[in-house]
Amino acid sequence: MDGREQIGGDFDDWRDVELLASQMGTETASVDARDLPLIAVCGRPNVGKSTLFNRLTGSRRSIVGDEPGITRDRIYGEIEWMGRAARIVDTGGVVPDDEALIPAEIFRQAQVALEEANAIVMVVDGRTELASPDLELARLLLRGGKPVFLAVNKMDTEAMQVQAENFRRLGFRNVVPISAEHGSGIGDLLDEVFDVLPEPVEVVEEPVMLTENDEAEEDADGPDFSPAVSADVVAGTTRARRLRSHGEFDQKETKVAIIGRPNVGESTLLNVLTGKERAIVSPIAGTTRDAVDEVVERGGHAFRFVDTAGIRRKGKTKLMAEKLSVIMARKHLEAADVSLLIIDAAEGVAALDANIGGYAHESGRSVIIVINKWDLMTRTGKDGMRLFDGKPPADQKQYEQDVRDKLKYLDYAPLLFISAADGKNIESVFKKVELVSRERRKRVTTGQMNKFLEKVDFQRASVPMNKRVRIYYMTQAAVAPPTFVLFTDKDIKMHFSFERFLGNQIRENFGFIGSPIWFKIKARNKKKQE
Repeated sequence: MDGREQIGGDFDDWRDVELLASQMGTETASVDARDLPLIAVCGRPNVGKSTLFNRLTGSRRSIVGDEPGITRDRIYGEIEWMGRAARIVDTGGVVPDDEALIPAEIFRQAQVALEEANAIVMVVDGRTELASPDLELARLLLRGGKPVFLAVNKMDTEAMQVQAENFRRLGFRNVVPISAEHGSGIGDLLDEVFDVLPEPVEVVEEPVMLTENDEAEEDADGPDFSPAVSADVVAGTTRARRLRSHGEFDQKETKVAIIGRPNVGESTLLNVLTGKERAIVSPIAGTTRDAVDEVVERGGHAFRFVDTAGIRRKGKTKLMAEKLSVIMARKHLEAADVSLLIIDAAEGVAALDANIGGYAHESGRSVIIVINKWDLMTRTGKDGMRLFDGKPPADQKQYEQDVRDKLKYLDYAPLLFISAADGKNIESVFKKVELVSRERRKRVTTGQMNKFLEKVDFQRASVPMNKRVRIYYMTQAAVAPPTFVLFTDKDIKMHFSFERFLGNQIRENFGFIGSPIWFKIKARNKKKQE
């Protein structure tokens, strides 16, 4: 099953959105950047805050469009100017007096960014008259006592820049005319902002090199496939964690994409995992649009959880921002190491859940199936029936079997039952993420692989005779996901039954919990056949 094809509808109506998404990035602020000074960008809806954010970060991280109120949560990035670095946060359009649920939550999220910022850039639309939200926000910022810079946006010509002086009546000393779309005035704005930022404290870290002894030890014995802790922990050292793919590299963080249909609890889970009100939560489906990420450090390892927009069928997606958020959710999934596939326990596995899981599977992400809202299925009243629908409480083993039956292609994925709203069983999410992250980067030596091949009874594989291949030997070519190259007697595509059989045999012997396994065939006598 390829979820990439199944999620969509008519692609002709989505070409412009797909093109725009291809130009957008999934970059996030690095773990090392958290000590840098922070610049907050704020303003009422549709004044060009996200365009300015993308211009400053040199990315297309924030979704931009003509529809007001596209950005809702806080979006962080990094910026460099004249040899100095800082973090920057894009906030949702602020309407201080709007008491409706989502505008009020946007305002609350923006307040968090303003409180932690070292400097603030308020953006106004220079081509329109000042509105009451502009005046109210200006009063709030002036009372805050932090350095505030007024960026009068959409001043696309020199003649228009004179109009920026009219906005001084907001009470700001620092007024800079800019065009976020064309880039004019950006240098002047950055010069003024960086002048008030504190100098960051530089921390020099010594690089960790892989020694010859480390190489020899792994080549001779192979990795330890038990769930025990690493050799560094046993030895009491704090060496940087080394992981191997085509070379050696330091794994500073594990990127975890939280995916699912709209309103299954992705944002609630992000908030409870991070211990912060990081994402806006509401009963309105499709509340999340931009992907929201936050880093959590536990046991010396950093986890970057990314809350993506709920993925819906394209036929049910009308607004440009919603269409783009669906495509960007898939892009953020492809940039992740691990995916948490969230299922609403009360609704069970729907066809769209299977399609979303199929996309994670086909893209090579490790998968953990998370059954959320499990408390609804077990909480009963005095009559012994479930409170939310009056039915008997669910049996966990039977429920898991039903899920497995509907998601057979994810038989390698661990399955968890949680209640994000109540914070139940959340600790198991961290443990499973760490496990599958380690498993997807596991490496099996060629010697171990060939010893394994000698023990496999390939006659048990239910494969047509004309599709059978003889494997001379095989080797692991890459990790994340684990990829094996099979040297065979025929240059043919591996039959799905044979691929499933071989994958199951490898899992029984080496694990690779939560990760898909990829195979590539190389025929030994291919040149002779040609």
